[in-house]
Amino acid sequence: MSDVADIFNVVVWGLLFLILIVKFFRSLRLVPTQSVYIVERLGKYSRSLKPGFHALVPFLDKVAFIRDLKELTVDVPPQECFTRDEVQVEVDGVIYMSVTDPVKASYGVTSYTFAATQLAQTTTRSVIGTLELDRTFEERDLISAKVVEVLEKSGETWGIKVHRYEIKNLSPPPTVKEAMEKQVTAERNRRAIVAGSEGDKQSRINTSEGKRQDMINRSEGEMQRSINEAQGKAEEIRAIAKATAQSIEKIAASISVPGGESSVRLQLAEKYLRRLRGLADANTSVLLPVDLANPTQLLNSIELDEFGR
Repeated sequence: MSDVADIFNVVVWGLLFLILIVKFFRSLRLVPTQSVYIVERLGKYSRSLKPGFHALVPFLDKVAFIRDLKELTVDVPPQECFTRDEVQVEVDGVIYMSVTDPVKASYGVTSYTFAATQLAQTTTRSVIGTLELDRTFEERDLISAKVVEVLEKSGETWGIKVHRYEIKNLSPPPTVKEAMEKQVTAERNRRAIVAGSEGDKQSRINTSEGKRQDMINRSEGEMQRSINEAQGKAEEIRAIAKATAQSIEKIAASISVPGGESSVRLQLAEKYLRRLRGLADANTSVLLPVDLANPTQLLNSIELDEFGR
């Protein structure tokens, strides 16, 4: 019996020693960066362990909570919401948050992630209930901002900070989605028809405008050509008249010079005789009004004939 008692005592003391060793090593804690350990002594909050090496009192102190200070991503499960025009939509999202007060996050709420998820869902339902279906797709920023605003107020009590809330999916029922697709298709077709008609209208306008401009250009060209021809003829008439006037002035000046009249008459007689010669070469009968044997009568008749014409 004594041997059995000795063995029993050895086993008991060995277990006690083993427990002491385990408790001793468990009282030595190495806290990593961006983490906080919440320590309780005899069931009451004692202190918060920041990053580094720490030693606890065995059997009295224990690490009750380990809080991560890094930003967390919490998925908000899909839920069914009704819009203002009584259309059912399914909405889910994601919350980005971080712990700012580890003590409040440990003792202010049972689970801050679950509480934030539930509050985000209820707030989303409330906001979507004030919007019509068409606006719910346009006002995602409004919904997200409202959820963040509500979560920030509660986050002060829970020791967390909500950075942002994003809606991942906002899906209407299949029947509503089909109707919306038909509406979008009809609107797209209407825009295509309007764009085609506008293009055809503009094309016709451009064509008519081009024809009108071409006719204007041609008429202006014809008008300018007529003006140029008239101006050319006028210049020609003026040049001929000027040359004729100068010629008459020269002839008059020559006649007024002594012996000039006789010279002019001789030139006229020569011209007259050349004309008669041309008529004779053409085998034409010529009736002479004067006697060629009398030069004085011939010159007087030539003078009267030429200047009379």
